[in-house]
Amino acid sequence: IAFNKPVGVISTMSDPEGRSNLGDYFKDRSDRLFHVGRLDKDSEGLILLTNDGELTFRATHPSYGLEKTYIIQFEGKLPVGVEKTLTKGVELEDGIARVLSFKELSPTWLEVTIHEGRYHIIRRLMAAVGIDVLRLIRTKFGPISLGETAEGRWRDLNSGELLNLQKALDI
Repeated sequence: IAFNKPVGVISTMSDPEGRSNLGDYFKDRSDRLFHVGRLDKDSEGLILLTNDGELTFRATHPSYGLEKTYIIQFEGKLPVGVEKTLTKGVELEDGIARVLSFKELSPTWLEVTIHEGRYHIIRRLMAAVGIDVLRLIRTKFGPISLGETAEGRWRDLNSGELLNLQKALDI
């Protein structure tokens, strides 16, 4: 399932504190779903859900290097040389992190692609180079795109998308 997670929803299937969570959107389903990776509460966009444990494991394991693409709304001007800095790599408290691609979409929007999923990695990378993130939206997870899926809505992957995902994960 491809779900367009809104801001404010936590990436768990239930929450003992009663916070808005992924499970709230799938109450009517009888199958047990697992979220594939996470998006922090303040981020939005594509998150996959499945009942396939092997797919979940492979899609989130760093050795499979599934690429994730994000668009970022930011405030201020981009620092000089930021693309080169981010593609070369930035030292964070938990090691070097880098983007695979960087594209300026407009004076206030960027698109970046990464292959890892460490805690708040995009926000920490941007902060390290002086970019103030206003919005963070995941638009792609491996071969799967968010497309026209509206915020708070989900759709089943079509057979081609599922096949491409399985191929990317050697399943």
